[in-house]
Amino acid sequence: MNSKQLTRWMALPVLAAGLVLTTTPTTFAQDTATQDIKDAGKDTKNAAKKTGSAVAKGTKTAAVKTKEGTETAAKDTGNVTKKAAVKTKEGTETTAKDTGHVTKEAAVKTKDGTKKVVHSTAKGTEKAADKVEDKTAPK
Repeated sequence: MNSKQLTRWMALPVLAAGLVLTTTPTTFAQDTATQDIKDAGKDTKNAAKKTGSAVAKGTKTAAVKTKEGTETAAKDTGNVTKKAAVKTKEGTETTAKDTGHVTKEAAVKTKDGTKKVVHSTAKGTEKAADKVEDKTAPK
């Protein structure tokens, strides 16, 4: 082998090594990019799951709180209604007692007024009878 041939044969492994070294970073970069895309997809999937779980939990909590609030409002409304009924009953009883008392007073006053009218009428009738008697008496 002469020196030219030897140089060609020696150049081949050097060229091959250079080729390997220049393509390797590209391969690593491609692998890293692919892995990054896969990781991003997994991260997105996990984030969507967490968001869905949080929304479901929030919705359930809101439903429970709404139910509790409705039950409390219903109980409070029932209590207020009972109190209003009791107060209405008490007011009606008081009014009935007052009405009975006023009715008795009115009856007494009506009775007294009637007695006065009857006495006045009787006196008027007596006077009229006396006048008629005086005129019908023989002279």
